[in-house]
Amino acid sequence: MKCIIFDLDGTLTCSGEGIMKSAVVTFEHFGLTPPSESELLTFVGPPLRDSFLNHGIDKGHIDEAIKVYRSRYNTVGKFENHVYDGIETLLKRLKGDGYRLFVATAKPEEVSVEILEHFGLLQYFEKVCGASPERIEKADIIKHLLNSSPDIINAVMVGDTMTDVNGAKENNIPTVAVLWGYGDKAEISNFAYAVAGTTDELYEILKQ
Repeated sequence: MKCIIFDLDGTLTCSGEGIMKSAVVTFEHFGLTPPSESELLTFVGPPLRDSFLNHGIDKGHIDEAIKVYRSRYNTVGKFENHVYDGIETLLKRLKGDGYRLFVATAKPEEVSVEILEHFGLLQYFEKVCGASPERIEKADIIKHLLNSSPDIINAVMVGDTMTDVNGAKENNIPTVAVLWGYGDKAEISNFAYAVAGTTDELYEILKQ
């Protein structure tokens, strides 16, 4: 039986608004001019630590930056978010076909569960694996999921960024890239196993 591992941000939900606004508050906290909107979009997907380091927050202030970010995101930003059209229908179809569904996300696990539950999607997933102090990189998160559910076989990753592709590759899992998220569409199309522009296309690919 095929096991499908979904990314969360940019794959299941359109979460950019809450993430970007929380990042802006963080830069303003340090008296810094926030990055452009296109640069802020790169905060969706990768670990927060990497994103802040890549945009001018020095290493000594990273923990404070993450704390400021989460003080807004965990109370307000997580629900500045919506489910992409067709996602719940897709999950319902796959579940009905007997597929086992999982989530592996660089977002903290507790917040991920809250978001999925808020939007009525948690019921479709066997397990949700998110970031923790012990596992930050996507590859480590996927590895933890596989180790905690050793009966996962014939797995495929579904994600929208190279973070998903690379993390899955390190665990010998192919990725189907979705084009409605936040990743570089040309780049991810070159490295993913397959590419889906709609949820119907994704369903047909996963059924192969």
